[in-house]
Amino acid sequence: MKVLGACPLDCPDACSWVVDVEDGVAVGLRGNKAHPITRGALCVKVNRYLEQVASPERITHPMRRIGAKGEGRFERITWDEALAEISERLTGIIDEYGAEAIWPFHGTGSLGYIQGLEGFSGRRFFNALGASLHDPTICSVAGSLGVKYTLGTSGGMDPEDFVKSELILLWGTNPLSSGHHGWKFIQDSGAYTVAIDPVRSRTAERCDEHLAPLPGTDAALALGLMHVIVSLGAQDDEFIASNTVGWPEFRTRIAEFTPDRVAEITGLPVDRIVALGERIARTRPTAIRASQGMQRHAGGGMALRALACLPGVTGDWAIPGGGLHYSTSGHFDLNDAELARYDLLPHPVRTLSMTRLGEGLLEVDEPPVKALFVIAANPVGSNPEQGRVIRGLAREDLFTVVLEHFPTDTVDYADIVLPATMQPEHLDVLAAYGNLYLVWNEPATTAPGECLPTTETFRRLARTMGLTEPALYDSDEDLAAQLLKGHDIERLRTEGFLKVAARPVPTDKLRFVSDRAEMAGHDPLPAYIPPADPGDGLVLISAASHYFLNTIFGNNIELRRRAGDPTVVLHPEDAAARGIAHGDPITVGNDRGAFEAVAEISDRVRTGVAATTKGRWAKLSGGSTVNATIAERDSDFGGGAVFHDNRVRITLRGAALRLG
Repeated sequence: MKVLGACPLDCPDACSWVVDVEDGVAVGLRGNKAHPITRGALCVKVNRYLEQVASPERITHPMRRIGAKGEGRFERITWDEALAEISERLTGIIDEYGAEAIWPFHGTGSLGYIQGLEGFSGRRFFNALGASLHDPTICSVAGSLGVKYTLGTSGGMDPEDFVKSELILLWGTNPLSSGHHGWKFIQDSGAYTVAIDPVRSRTAERCDEHLAPLPGTDAALALGLMHVIVSLGAQDDEFIASNTVGWPEFRTRIAEFTPDRVAEITGLPVDRIVALGERIARTRPTAIRASQGMQRHAGGGMALRALACLPGVTGDWAIPGGGLHYSTSGHFDLNDAELARYDLLPHPVRTLSMTRLGEGLLEVDEPPVKALFVIAANPVGSNPEQGRVIRGLAREDLFTVVLEHFPTDTVDYADIVLPATMQPEHLDVLAAYGNLYLVWNEPATTAPGECLPTTETFRRLARTMGLTEPALYDSDEDLAAQLLKGHDIERLRTEGFLKVAARPVPTDKLRFVSDRAEMAGHDPLPAYIPPADPGDGLVLISAASHYFLNTIFGNNIELRRRAGDPTVVLHPEDAAARGIAHGDPITVGNDRGAFEAVAEISDRVRTGVAATTKGRWAKLSGGSTVNATIAERDSDFGGGAVFHDNRVRITLRGAALRLG
């Protein structure tokens, strides 16, 4: 039997896949050849997904903590015992502190609308209680707001239109390691490709040109390129007059960013800045592909705001194959609010920021957080200030419930662990944020042991707590029908995917001057906001790994073998200044924390920058990871995270261990 499904992971592609099932067991997994984006291929990570599903390390029954928090010692209990204990503890917390003392912490382990983050699975249950709201600020919020301030929508160009482009700027993105399907359209275009990235990534190696600005200076570079275009008189005056607001003011702002000034800010040679500006000026259509990494800085939102303006200056927004592709989320017309049912809240409640979990657990009061539900998340591995997060999770008065597949670093701090189904075992619906396709995931196999879908877990918990709201007991099929009202659900379920119509971009006029940004307290014009880490040393970039997806697959033996030991790449000049040779064991740290790694000396990074990857499990990496060094501090827009606005000191550790 062949069952159509969809990858739920935090990747722009949302691949359609086919599960081969024999005698009730999933024996094969491959990309769906019929899907125009997936085209039969999965990534190196997801190719091993069925290994994860069948792993002997998988959690398959409820457990109760019997050791100290952090030890990871549990005893097996029944579902009835687990639900009764959760119900009793929540009832006591609500009676003493109120329901806002409960924090449902949703992560990006699944982007499903039924079982995962996009539909806030379980949110109806928490709304009926009156629990605090959860703001998933950790991923892309700063950039999304920046694009919205400019375009009125977070939706950008259709990546399938890259085949029509003549020039493609891959700005702070590495699709060959993270969302690789878009690369096919870039290749097919025959366009001249330019990678703009502080690191010479796998993708940058394949491009025609690579520029390596200092991290966090992207807005200045974008404004400088527009300065070159305008100085040549190459702006599209007709498009600007008909389709934009605030051009005179923005033109004045652009004039401030001369190539000399931009070179000083970005660390790029003046002639490289001028040459790229001239290339953009004479090449139509030009497309920009940007992703989440470049907006994880103090000025990350402004950087995307400026990038969205560049095709407005050149008129590329009006040309097929031109524009900006950051996210396609704004093109999907789904009834996700009907899934969450915020109308069930008995009164207005506070919102807690995902990025500031340590602060929320250690400092928030009136009421303090007394119960934490961790759903499809591993905050010990993924949140900033790892040490602070651990101190918060170690509180004896904090009741923590974790829904999980594996014994992650976060599971070790749980009071109750509940076994969750994986993607081939439940129904779900996904919408890509890197293309325009809805995808359907049909259950292919039964779950092992006592694993339950997240939806069923909260249906059972609602019943145990005696909640009578009928919406809490809607089936997964009911939820899918509510989400997809107005869409051809039968066709989606039969074919496995459905392309939605692209909405206009910009939605009305492109806003060089944004009243919405000004009302939110920001400069109404695109601006350059410098990096804000007050520390010293090198700027550390911790990009997506080729072998892990966030911390998912961080326990997969083969992918860990391929990834090798944690490494930090240093430029030869920076390494020599510190007396560090290739293969030396090093300590990387700052006032927030430290982790251990092996030095790789290479000009793949520019001077002043060090590079590593995220996704390691702390307990499999010496007790800490790169996130121990990252500040729990907000970016400019929306409270986004600042993973790449991070300065560290790197020192030699012990005797040299040479890389092979």
